[in-house]
Amino acid sequence: MTAPISRLERLLPFLRWRSQLTRAALQGDIRAGLSVALVAIPQSLAYAQLAGFPAHYGLYAAMLPTVIGALFGSCPQLSTGPVALTGMLTAASIAPLAAMGSESYLILAIAIGLLAGAIQLGLGLLRQGWVLNLLSQPVFAAFINAAALLICFSQIPALLGAPGPRSPQLVDEAIRIFHGAMAPHLPTLALGIGALAALIGLRHFVPRLPGVLVVVVACTALSALTGFEANGGAVIGDLPALRPSLQLPTVPEWNMIITLLPAAFVLAMVSFLETASSAKLISEKTGEAWNENQELIGQGLAKIAGACASTLPTSASFSRSALNLANGAQTGVASLVCALAVVVAALALGQWLHHLPLAVLAAVILDAVARLFQPATLVHAWRIDRDDGLAAATTFVATLVFAPNIQNGILTGLLLSLALLIWRSMKPRIALLGLHEDGTHRDLERFGLPHPHPHLVVMRFDGPLHFVNATRFQEAVNWARTAQPDVRIVLVSAAGINAIDATGLDAVRREAANLAKHGQQLAFCGLKKQVIDVLERDDVWTSIAPHGSYRHERQAIDALAPLASPPENL
Repeated sequence: MTAPISRLERLLPFLRWRSQLTRAALQGDIRAGLSVALVAIPQSLAYAQLAGFPAHYGLYAAMLPTVIGALFGSCPQLSTGPVALTGMLTAASIAPLAAMGSESYLILAIAIGLLAGAIQLGLGLLRQGWVLNLLSQPVFAAFINAAALLICFSQIPALLGAPGPRSPQLVDEAIRIFHGAMAPHLPTLALGIGALAALIGLRHFVPRLPGVLVVVVACTALSALTGFEANGGAVIGDLPALRPSLQLPTVPEWNMIITLLPAAFVLAMVSFLETASSAKLISEKTGEAWNENQELIGQGLAKIAGACASTLPTSASFSRSALNLANGAQTGVASLVCALAVVVAALALGQWLHHLPLAVLAAVILDAVARLFQPATLVHAWRIDRDDGLAAATTFVATLVFAPNIQNGILTGLLLSLALLIWRSMKPRIALLGLHEDGTHRDLERFGLPHPHPHLVVMRFDGPLHFVNATRFQEAVNWARTAQPDVRIVLVSAAGINAIDATGLDAVRREAANLAKHGQQLAFCGLKKQVIDVLERDDVWTSIAPHGSYRHERQAIDALAPLASPPENL
């Protein structure tokens, strides 16, 4: 039986580690932390450039945010730091507002991380993690597929050695790729393609080897030995002395904050859904529960810490979290070890990274991101539900069309999926019922059944009765009262009505009065308590209560049959 969690442990989740830190667990944490660090260092350099930051900023993002995410999160195996999707979203959101790599760009990119962190922290503290469930899985999958294509597209120039600065406009990048393809820098192309092939090969044939680190070290050494830079190859160059510092980030003007807010909300939502995907998978494998509100707090604080460290927005990495789990991480100590290893490596190896080719970083990104492209998920969504398929397809196309403002793509999908949800609520399924041979009442049209009584009609209404479908309810009752000649009672099978609002209540009142005007009676069976509670607050309950408390169709028909039958002629 799990021990109860104290209030202090809820506030400071890392205090729970005390009871878990056995010698074996500590050994697993150290092993996992060092393994993840070997992957995190080259990935951090690559993802920083993807986000439009100088490469060394990625190392900062793998330090303090990693520690804060572990201390205040609920899933100890999650590895927080720079990730590809968050980097792409950051670049897409800020590139239209400032020149990539400029001081103003960095200020705005750090600010959007601060805003996204504040949104996540606020949702977590208010226990409102459910808000992030507004984004359906098909829409999220479609966005990831489109973003993966765009990320891969953005790395082709570096792979070709195409000259010129990176442009946020797809047309400009396409022209740059065309010119690069016509006259590629052959050493760059060879090194980039070779690195990509090596990454794929090592992952398939030697999966336990830190392939990213092996390829980066080998290619950096090859670059230095062959004079790659002197022959025109693009390399990272000299990294400034790593001096991470904490300071309050520069807050843009109010008008710019308003401009950044929609993109910050998308960044908060997408990065947390990525986090949740990892946490759910880990939870299934370990059997340990995770808390979405606590994880929002941890990820929000990590982003805020990243902003205070003047680095790019962070999130939980799916690949590094999986590596953490595979290497036996038991507590967040693994992430602390990882962060410490990154600090030591950055201080000791910074000067050796000068010859790291940009094409190799592009290969690292391509290898990681290409695996996110899974078009089968879109086909599956369409096969399961056409509305989900439509929302997913629209999100995919909109993300590509709106690029570089890809946040507009996911907002389009979000709005469309909510609109379709409202549309479905406006059209609940309605059926007239007859007695089936198995003793239940079913759709008489589908099963070819007669009405249960010549002067009584049973109508099933599947869905909450509220303002978006109240008119539909009234239309259904009017349809039912004329479904056969001389109908005296319309019995609503209301087991599917799990909620009712003021507009729905008004619809019930109107139809009760309309039926009475025609000498007919409105009755209900299967009403839920929460619906009866609302009806009792209105005078309408007085008129329908005598025939509104039947538990099921059989009971209601037995009681109402004598009332429905016309009196015999004397």
